[in-house]
Amino acid sequence: MKRILSSVTDGKGFDIGLVLLPLAFLFIMSGLPLVYNVVMSLQEVDMFSLGSFSRPFVGLKNYVDLFSQPETRPILLNTALFVSASIAGQFVIGFGLALFFWMNFPGASWLRGLFLVSWVMPGLVVGAIWNWILSGDFGVLNFLLREMGVTDGNIFWRSDPNYSLWAVIIANIWLGTSFNMILLSVGLSGIPKDLFEAAELDGANAFQRFWTITLPMMRSTIGAIIALGLIFTLQQFDLFAAITSGGPNNASNVTQYWAWDLSFRQYDFAKGATISVIMIVFVMLASVVYVRSTRHEVRG
Repeated sequence: MKRILSSVTDGKGFDIGLVLLPLAFLFIMSGLPLVYNVVMSLQEVDMFSLGSFSRPFVGLKNYVDLFSQPETRPILLNTALFVSASIAGQFVIGFGLALFFWMNFPGASWLRGLFLVSWVMPGLVVGAIWNWILSGDFGVLNFLLREMGVTDGNIFWRSDPNYSLWAVIIANIWLGTSFNMILLSVGLSGIPKDLFEAAELDGANAFQRFWTITLPMMRSTIGAIIALGLIFTLQQFDLFAAITSGGPNNASNVTQYWAWDLSFRQYDFAKGATISVIMIVFVMLASVVYVRSTRHEVRG
C-alpha cells in the first residue's frame, strides 16, 4: 500500500495522473457533448423528446432532408464566401500591418498594441459598433463613401440582400486582423536578418527578398494562421446576431447561425445538430492542417 501511494505522489503514477485529469476534464466538457450531438443528428428530436436520450433512430434521414431543402445551397455558398473573404482580408491586411511594424520605427510597439483592442472586444460589442458604422441613414461608412465620390446615395448595408453578407464580412475582417498581425509579426521576428542583408548584397530587390526569403521562411506560420482563421471564422456567431440576424431572406445566413436558428427558434434540434456535425468535420480538417503546420516548430 505504501509503495502504491509513493508511486502516485512521486513516480509514474503521478505523471499519469497529471495527464489523465485534464483528459478527463476535456472528455466530460467537450467529448461527451460532441458525441451527444452526433447521436442527436441520427435521431428524431422534438420538444417532447429533447429531455430523453432514447429517441427514434432515423439514420441519415436528417442529412438527406437537410440537403434537399432549397435554402441549404445558398446558405452553404454564403458560408464559403464568408469564410474565404474573411480569411483573405484578415491575412492580407494583417500581413501588411506586420510588415509595416517590422520596420521598427519610433512608437511602433505601443501603436501595434492599440490594434489588439479589436481582438479583445466581445463580438456583440463589435457588432453594435459596426451597426452604427454601417447604418444606412447616418452611418460613418456611407458618409466616407459619399465624400470620396464612390457612391451618390446611401447603401443600406444591413437590409440590402446584395450587401448584408458583406457587412458582416467587413466587421469580421476588422475583428480578426489584429490577431493575424500579431502572429505574423512573431513569424517575421524569427527570420534571421543576415539572410536579407546577404540577399541585398547580391542585388535582390525588396519584392525578390519578400518572395524568396520571407514567404518560404514563414510557410508554417502562414499555414497555422489560415487553419486558425478557418476555425475561428466557422465559430463566428455574435456578428450575425448583432448585425443582420441572417437576413434579409437568408441573404446573410451562414451555417453557424442557421444551426442556432433551427435549434432555438424553429425547435428543429435534429437539423441543428446535423449542421453542427458537418461544421465539426471542417473544423477537424482545419485542426489537422494546423497541427501539421506547427509540428516542425514544436520539434525544433
